[in-house]
Amino acid sequence: MGRREREAGRDPWANVEDEIKEPAMYKVFLHNDHYTAMDFVVDILMSVFGKPFEEASRIMLLVHQEGLGLCGVYPHDIASTKVDRVHYLARKNGFPLKCSMERE
Repeated sequence: MGRREREAGRDPWANVEDEIKEPAMYKVFLHNDHYTAMDFVVDILMSVFGKPFEEASRIMLLVHQEGLGLCGVYPHDIASTKVDRVHYLARKNGFPLKCSMERE
């Protein structure tokens, strides 16, 4: 605030909202198929999503048994990058693994 505004009692920021909105979050899922190797899914969960082996194994079994497994919740750009990375690595290794995201 400038000196003149202070002296006049006017605050130029008075009408500015102080609210900062949190970014929308997105759930990232792996989908079951009958071709992708289970150990590859565990590797993806560890390398792309940073899961420890035990958690990656648990999610992999959930994907295998239930058809879908939650890998994590991220802001849009990070979620989108992880989905793209999974698809790239899966195709590179000859697997049809599907990964998707949906708004939380």
